[in-house]
Amino acid sequence: MNPEERLIVVIIDDTINTDTPYGRTIHRISKGLADFDIEVVTIASLEGARSAYANLPAADCILIGWDLGNTPDHAAAKQLIHEIRQRNEDIPIFLLADPGGEAPNELTVDTIREINEYIYIMEDTPEFIAGRITAAANRYKEKLLPPFFNALVKFSKDFEYSWHTPGHAGGTAFRKSPAGRLFHKFFGEQLFRSDLSISVAETGSLLDHSGPVGEAERYAAKVFGADDTYFVTNGTSTANKIVFFNRVSRDDVVLVDRNCHKSAEHALTMTHSIAIFMIPTRNRYGIIGPIPPGEMAEKTIQSRIDACPLTKDIESTQPVHAIITNSTYDGLCYDATGVEDLLGKSVDSIHFDEAWYGYARFNPLYSGRFAMRDGAKNEKGPTIFATQSTHKLLAALSQASMVHVRNGRVPIEHSRFNEGFMMHSSTSPLYTIIASLDVSSKMMEGASGRVLTTESIEEAIRFRRTMARIHSEVCGGKKKDDWWFEMWQPDRVAVPGLKGRVPFAEAPLELLRDNPSCWVLHPGDKWHGFAGLPDNYCMLDPIKVTVVMPGVLENGSLAGFGIPAAVVVKFLDTRGIVNEKSGDYIILFLFSMGITKGKWGTLVTELFEFKRHHDEESPLEEVFPDLTTQWPERYGGMTLKSLCVEMHQFKKEHKMCELLQQAYSILPEPAISYAVAYRKLIRGNVEHVPVSKAGDRIVATGIFPYPPGIPVLAPGERTGAQDGPILKYLCSLQDFDRRFPGFEHDTHGVEMINGEYMMYCIKEDGS
Repeated sequence: MNPEERLIVVIIDDTINTDTPYGRTIHRISKGLADFDIEVVTIASLEGARSAYANLPAADCILIGWDLGNTPDHAAAKQLIHEIRQRNEDIPIFLLADPGGEAPNELTVDTIREINEYIYIMEDTPEFIAGRITAAANRYKEKLLPPFFNALVKFSKDFEYSWHTPGHAGGTAFRKSPAGRLFHKFFGEQLFRSDLSISVAETGSLLDHSGPVGEAERYAAKVFGADDTYFVTNGTSTANKIVFFNRVSRDDVVLVDRNCHKSAEHALTMTHSIAIFMIPTRNRYGIIGPIPPGEMAEKTIQSRIDACPLTKDIESTQPVHAIITNSTYDGLCYDATGVEDLLGKSVDSIHFDEAWYGYARFNPLYSGRFAMRDGAKNEKGPTIFATQSTHKLLAALSQASMVHVRNGRVPIEHSRFNEGFMMHSSTSPLYTIIASLDVSSKMMEGASGRVLTTESIEEAIRFRRTMARIHSEVCGGKKKDDWWFEMWQPDRVAVPGLKGRVPFAEAPLELLRDNPSCWVLHPGDKWHGFAGLPDNYCMLDPIKVTVVMPGVLENGSLAGFGIPAAVVVKFLDTRGIVNEKSGDYIILFLFSMGITKGKWGTLVTELFEFKRHHDEESPLEEVFPDLTTQWPERYGGMTLKSLCVEMHQFKKEHKMCELLQQAYSILPEPAISYAVAYRKLIRGNVEHVPVSKAGDRIVATGIFPYPPGIPVLAPGERTGAQDGPILKYLCSLQDFDRRFPGFEHDTHGVEMINGEYMMYCIKEDGS
């Protein structure tokens, strides 16, 4: 048996190392298990068991001494059993007791429910006990494998001769060359043996959803609360297009969140449809907020449709579909029921792009704020889609994604839906991606999903409270001239039973973990910076943590002192800490299931290190040697502090934050559809135009400042006046990039050529 296939049994008993009849019997049981080729892990204390929680997922059976800790009423054993069961509903738990005790009479109903077997360790032979444990552990391990992964594991063990694709034939081809052998050795044989062809009938087909693949999709639908689930092996960008190709066709009107992913633009282009945008809010930091309810109202939508020049000559202006980003890139989650009620009056299907939000169903904190909610089935309501990047914040391989469907008044017909699915799916999918989707479903089922999400939430809260406490200590009292990073989160929190609110750093972890009201964007709260939202309409997801740099005033203008985020991001990057995204004065960190105390503790330490280098005016040669080496005339002789001062003053003098707000507060005029703009692009009916001379031109491609990649101009839209907010904003980005090499913006749709932003515009002669 391979080491990874061996059963692992954990024995937790503080008498295990004692020279007593009881202790010696446990030793004999351990030996009996070893004779069955079972690995035995012994833990001799309650404290040791609790500290070993991180390793218990490897266990296949757990044995717990009834007298553990020698506590009254066996409280320690009962509590440990309960804690393990809260994390894993299925693992077999055996209770070990001395036959001289009164264990059966002392067991409560709750404990009986949570254990699998009860053993008098000196009444049955060690060999018999070992056999019982082995049988239970094997049954448990067999249940661990979800449908597709189970079939893949079984097939990979057959060592069949491959006469089908892929051509490496289980890795054999790689071993025939030096470079290939290194490649094979790096990834290991099992990866290549599980890289199979659609010709392998035993594993089923992704394209017709048959066999174990189909079983895995149905299993995922049950876990994620959907009527139907489809596995996608090339990301949620493709999942979004699959949904569009089922619901949208030429000249159809689609309601589109302006805070949408670029894949929505691609889907609109490919379907030759027409976008009617719903405009989200922005706050003083440039954080994109939710779409206000008024933007989703029938009256507002109809007025937008009537005003759009692209709808004048189409057969029907009735919108057919809507797409909403939930949660937003900064972690704002809608009241999904409210959104469905509003948009359901205008469309028959609503698509929630939940690429960054696949975990929501598995923690009660997010109740009511995601698409596939229990009890949300409504045959008279709109059909609901959710697309989720399973690889982003759940545990799956890159490109793993799912489409979930909840049918409404216009239900999805599988055979028709699958035509669009096949248009965007490979006939040679990577089976390891499918297996990771299957395993991700298994990981999130039942207690496991709740535990995994709760741990992420708790670690995010601990980091948030630590940062808030440090800010209070560094900047409080007589130290008001000092600085520290702030957090975008409530300043104070209401605690039940107490009058008023307590500072965030002092709020109980359990309250912040379990009470959604702590994270709701309540009207009148200044911290979030969004006006006019109804109470409970929107909530901040605690695991999406935004750290705020000094420098932004409450009215959105810049203060005299500030530290641009770009400098902090570069500093952290040199320390091996890579953030998710950043703005002018904010940095976003994602607390996924892989975050540990060590990771966020290091982040806090490195932020302190940045502060030290800044306050001590460390030379850039020491902090960013790459800058001073590549651009010695620009950065030579500067300090970290002087760089921050110069960059902040540039942003302040050029009003870059204000220009961003103005650029995104208007809706450009659509002149031609996405599809027409793209047709002109590929036919060459476009020209490169400098941003400084692009007034009132029609752009051929979208202009997406990254991150997060929200269009300031969509394909086919007019740029507006040369001195208008959009082109002034783009010119300010261009001027910044010229002034601060090494800190250039990533703006899709423009190219920096000889120090000038160039963009593709439609030729003015109309060709």
